Parts: sequence; C-alpha cells; structure tokens
Amino acid sequence: MLRILLGTQLRSLRTASGISREDAGYAIRASHAKISRLELGQVSFKHRDVADLLTLYGVVEPGDREPLLELAKQANAPGWWHKYADLLPSWFEVYIGLEGAASIIRTYENQFVPGLLQVPAYARAVITLAHDDASPAELDRRVALRTTRQERLRSGLTLWAVIDEAAVRRTLGGPEVMRAQIEHLLAITAEPNVTVQIMPFDRGGHAAAGGPFSLLRFPERELPDVVYMEQLTSALYLDKPAEAEQYLKVMNRLSVQADSPEASRRFLESLI
Repeated sequence: MLRILLGTQLRSLRTASGISREDAGYAIRASHAKISRLELGQVSFKHRDVADLLTLYGVVEPGDREPLLELAKQANAPGWWHKYADLLPSWFEVYIGLEGAASIIRTYENQFVPGLLQVPAYARAVITLAHDDASPAELDRRVALRTTRQERLRSGLTLWAVIDEAAVRRTLGGPEVMRAQIEHLLAITAEPNVTVQIMPFDRGGHAAAGGPFSLLRFPERELPDVVYMEQLTSALYLDKPAEAEQYLKVMNRLSVQADSPEASRRFLESLI
C-alpha cells in the first residue's frame, strides 16, 4: 500500500512537470514500462531511483524530498506479517497489507464472526475447518497471526461490521467458546471505533445476495476504496471507483436493513 501511495505521488509530480514516462525512464536508466510499474506500486523502489526522479521533477528542497525518500524506505521494508510468510498465500498477504493501511473497514459476513473480532478459541475453531491436518504448533501460529491483526483496532482503524444471524448462532468450538465470543462482541462494541449490526433471519432476503465482502478506505485521498472478496483458494480485489461505489451502496442498504447497533447488542445479550 505504501508503494501505491508513493507511486501515486511520483506520478502527480511527473505529470505536473510535463515529463513523459520515456524521459523519466531515461533519467533512471530504465524503460517507460518500469516507470509505469513504479507509479502503480507494482515493484519495489530503489533509493537512488526515487532521488533521481525527485530531482528531475524539481523537488530539490530537503523538506520536500525527505518525506518521500523515507516513504520509499518504509515501502521496501517487510511488514510485521513477514515472519508468517510460510502460512500466508500471496493473495491474502496482499489483504493484510491493505488492512494495515486502511482507516475504515466495512464488512459483511454470513458464516463467521469477522476475523478482526474473533477471540483466540473461536479463531482456532474457524482455522481448523480449513486446516484440519495442521499441527498444534501451526494452529498456534495461525491464531497468533489473526490476533496480531486485531491490534489495528487499537491504532486508529474504524470497523463497521454487519453480521448475519447465522454466524452468531452457528456453534463453533462448543457453547463455552461461543459464549466467550459473543461476550467479546458486546465488550468491543463499547469502543467508539467498532460497530456491529446483526442481520436477523426475519428480514428474509437482503442486499448482499452475492455473499460476504469487505470495503476498505484509506486516509490518503489519492487512494481508491478497495473491495475484497475471499474465495476458497484465491481472492478478488476491486478498486475501480464505479465498482467500489456499487458495493458501497449495497453496504449502506445492509446497514439500513440490519438491526440497529443498540438492537444488535440486545440480541447478542439474549443469545448469552
């Protein structure tokens, strides 16, 4: 995500300077195709290349250059999840990077409590469904990865989740685990940055006919919203504004159709 942000800023500087991709590529001894990949955040950045491009674009004041050079350094650093790389498929590693950069995540789930809201015992039960042959040590690491992701809720992330009633009625890990999970939902929704709404069975059909999805928004206005839909062995990422807008409309309709946050808390209390 940091690469995308830096690439977006470099593209803005290049176009404002009236410099073509070919000329920019020549300045760093590369092709125009590499400039395109850099501006899309598809490849890592060399410090020298960023410095040369900034000079070419007329960004010569240290106060203007240093933040961008520091951003290039951060963009190349491995994320905290690097130590779990052996457990992560590449398509999900992308999502963790997006999740770490997002300021707001709105999500709809119809089978499980969202990963950012799972207690360890519930997370272990969910993970075991897909990794029933994993060793206890591997399961421990997978649970640790999931719970570490939840630290974003303590560092500025706003989460708004609409959860189908089926997800909180389906008993995973046994009654005690589900009780602890629901108690956690009640506790965490007392925080101002976490909202949970339950979509009850008695609403019948609703807007999310296509299944679960998440909508991620970032603090940088240059970055588009991203829609994430997980599948069994892959994931779909949509970042075209028209596509994201459609999913935003669906999410807004879900929020109207579901129980209010207050009514959802009363429902969760009744489940306990």
